[in-house]
Amino acid sequence: MRKKSVWVLVVIIATVVLAGFFVYPGNLVANSIPWRLGLDLVGGSALVYEVDLSNINAEDQADAVSGLKEVIERRINIYGVSEPRVALVKKGDSYQLLVELAGVNVEDAARQIGETPVLDFREVVQDGVEITYVPTELTGRNLKRAGLGFDNLTNTAIVLLEFDDEGTSMFADITARNVGKPLAVFLDGAPLTAPVVQQAITGGSAQITGGGAGFAADEAKLLVERFNAGALSAPIKLINQRKVSASAAEDSLNQIILAGLIGTAAVLVFMIIFYRSLGVFAGLALSMYIVLTLALFKLIPNFTMTLAGIAGFVLSIGMAVDANILIFERTREELRAGHSRGEATNEGFKRAWPSIRDSNTTTIITSTILYALTSSFVRGFALTLGLGVVVSMFSAIFITRTMLRAFTKV
Repeated sequence: MRKKSVWVLVVIIATVVLAGFFVYPGNLVANSIPWRLGLDLVGGSALVYEVDLSNINAEDQADAVSGLKEVIERRINIYGVSEPRVALVKKGDSYQLLVELAGVNVEDAARQIGETPVLDFREVVQDGVEITYVPTELTGRNLKRAGLGFDNLTNTAIVLLEFDDEGTSMFADITARNVGKPLAVFLDGAPLTAPVVQQAITGGSAQITGGGAGFAADEAKLLVERFNAGALSAPIKLINQRKVSASAAEDSLNQIILAGLIGTAAVLVFMIIFYRSLGVFAGLALSMYIVLTLALFKLIPNFTMTLAGIAGFVLSIGMAVDANILIFERTREELRAGHSRGEATNEGFKRAWPSIRDSNTTTIITSTILYALTSSFVRGFALTLGLGVVVSMFSAIFITRTMLRAFTKV
């Protein structure tokens, strides 16, 4: 048992060392996946837009706001904004778009973001290898709505378009002179799709099949949202803007890191004073826990570290120590009862586990609810706290016990 624990401990230490290189910036391993930091850590602007849905039917509102969100993300990417974050929040019967732009001055981008998406249809003229897109008078204002359908013969998704009376007439003329040619659709000046016209369409309804292979359902749904974003009149209004200077963000980051280091050091000193050699093992396990948890955060796709997230992580450090305290107190009780150190250690872990499991489970449940039902910085706090608690259970039960078994005769 002891020999096996030694080898397991070697693997754990090697993993922690690699995770340390991955977490600490300034080396090739860490630079492979850089940290994503929120605007409260690097500075930037937070913009809140209110979506005007007064002219949109209730059944079309969800598609309209989803399409708007996607359009805004495209506009931000054009500006080259670093690590943007766009979130959609429903408040009662209305929707708000939250845009966080870290590390840049975004006055010009904010004005561009606030414009209503523009959808237009263009004829494709090809002269040799040169392709020209000729704008027509048919635009998103002539499109009543786009919808998702399915072709029963091919069992593939299709995009259904419905035009108003003016659009029906224009679309009929355009398709009549472009039979066998592609008809391009642009959103915000960027090409959206270019289906080939099979025949003149005079009824005001059209469908896009996606060519020979057809559309996948998700692909067609995204195209529908983009069509509706440009077709439905859903303007957005900037209702709040918050700026964080880079120097203030850096000061906040330095302060919370310093506070975390002081708190962790104080905890380690407390554990060593009260639990002596056991406290040393707990300190080593806690250090490993910190490195492994930070590596986990960095591996999560699109995870952005914020001040609230760091606060949740620091809180989870205290809970990780709490698990060790329960284990060590149970171990002490077994030693006072006359058991050997190895027997006391095993029994201490067994007796402490139900309390650790139940207390941490309640915290995980609370974190899950906070993450699911809230937004913005609260979700960051809930995510780091919840994941931190999960890893702390692994650290307290597995890493600490492995070290004790490796250095104690069982």
